[in-house]
Amino acid sequence: MFRYASQLLVLVSVGCFVAPSFGVEDVVVLALFKNRAVLQVDGNRRVLEVGEESPEGVRLITADSERALIEVDGRRQSFSLGSHISTGYTPATVTEVRIWVDSRGMYTTTGSINGHLVNFLVDTGATLIAMNSQQAKRLGIDYRYLGQRAQVSTASGVEVAYQITLAAVKVGTIELRNVHALVLDGRFPEEVLLGMSFLGRLEMERKDRALLLRKK
Repeated sequence: MFRYASQLLVLVSVGCFVAPSFGVEDVVVLALFKNRAVLQVDGNRRVLEVGEESPEGVRLITADSERALIEVDGRRQSFSLGSHISTGYTPATVTEVRIWVDSRGMYTTTGSINGHLVNFLVDTGATLIAMNSQQAKRLGIDYRYLGQRAQVSTASGVEVAYQITLAAVKVGTIELRNVHALVLDGRFPEEVLLGMSFLGRLEMERKDRALLLRKK
């Protein structure tokens, strides 16, 4: 039976700068995709397409899976995935994903499956990454053709499911290939569960209120 672990709010410090003169104190790149970036601007999560501007005045100029060009009040700054940029600090390479517990005790993270943007609910009680059939269709996964039919027990009872293998799953700077997953027919689970088929292949360390993920 799947059980929801506490939700996690991830803070992946893959890029950050401080620009007090522009009124924006902190920008963190949470995820990068072609023509899209997921940013945290002064604590607010923003998903920007190229050319869009956040309410705080941060504009996305260009973006791909490795780098984003961001403009604040006419000043442009390039962010490469895996770097930390901050006024007064020396750029450093990030070797881990740091996940913080939020005030609600919930843990979520933005990542991708096969290059498509996904909001994950981190669930250490789930053996596999799990999603419902609508989520799988949105990701372009032909689970009925590619998957192996099975039955699983959930909070709602016994459900039909399909065991599949995902080509690539990415969270922050960590990407794993050939990750086992489960697609359930119907609406359960409501969020994509990031289970142990991904987490179990990483080193996990709890430090204060943070969960650190590192490649083994």
